[in-house]
Amino acid sequence: FLPVCWRWLSAGLGVLFFLSLASPVLWTWCCSCCVVVAFKTNSYKMLSRTASSVLRRAATRSMSTEAASSGKMTLNFNLPHETIYSNVQVDQVIVPGGGGEYGVTADHVPLVAQLKPGVLQIMHGEGEPEKFFVAGGYSLTHANSVTDIACPEAVKVDDIDPSAVTKNYEDAKNAFASAEAGSLAAAEAHIDIEVNRAMGAAVGLALA
Repeated sequence: FLPVCWRWLSAGLGVLFFLSLASPVLWTWCCSCCVVVAFKTNSYKMLSRTASSVLRRAATRSMSTEAASSGKMTLNFNLPHETIYSNVQVDQVIVPGGGGEYGVTADHVPLVAQLKPGVLQIMHGEGEPEKFFVAGGYSLTHANSVTDIACPEAVKVDDIDPSAVTKNYEDAKNAFASAEAGSLAAAEAHIDIEVNRAMGAAVGLALA
């Protein structure tokens, strides 16, 4: 509504401009009105931009604090080929960080961590945590109680076959022993050993 008013008023002042050529007094009045119109038009535009910005920030804060105010955090858990959780509210996540295991809850400080092979635990309430074995990846905790976890591969601990882990571990050890020192094959075999050893520990196996 306001922009339409300003356009009509500006057109009217244009007419008055030509009429004011014969009268200095009317010319002075015209100039004053133009300044007021320009000021109010710019003020309206600035107010619109400011209001839009405030509303966007308020909406963002509302969405980000909704989970935190309920004592929960928001989890995004993704694999390259699958999204396990997207914008799901949980109570806590225990992350197998490269520097040690740590827990994340609502209002946790921002943190970026590389994951080591291990068990990722997700708390959905008072029951048993949901456990995933992850082969690595990254965890990014934001200031708005949102945590993003990306892993190359993950499997539920309950779905792990201990006998298959043991076989894969022995195969990786044999591959490492037969590989040339410092070669790519040796590096890949070493990673397989560490991953299968950690996977074995997740299901109670002590692989040496």
